Amino acid sequence: MNRDELLKNPAYWTAEYQNELYRQIDEFMRKHQMNKSQLAEYLGCTKGYVTQLLNGDFDHKLSKFIELSLAINKIPEISFSDVDEYILSDEKEYILQANSTDKADATSEMLDLSYLLAA
Repeated sequence: MNRDELLKNPAYWTAEYQNELYRQIDEFMRKHQMNKSQLAEYLGCTKGYVTQLLNGDFDHKLSKFIELSLAINKIPEISFSDVDEYILSDEKEYILQANSTDKADATSEMLDLSYLLAA
């Protein structure tokens, strides 16, 4: 599957938001020094449900996603982009990152060889 196909795949975006919700919940737990049982009590759900959240074994309705986000004091911001414009922007960003990585590698190599010039 190429990058264009991936970005058009609903499973990709579902996983992206599931991962972000997981990251936010994990950060909330650490910030408030909570374990799974304490988070379950805080959210008013079972420990098993919290385990599902943290394992990514869930596919919530949008209303539940928003409810969980607000429960951990986060506003979920969802935006909509044209698929073709997003893919074009993603490609440009990838090229810029690749070029900056190449330049950083080249600079690092030059620094590594600079001792030869000093000799």
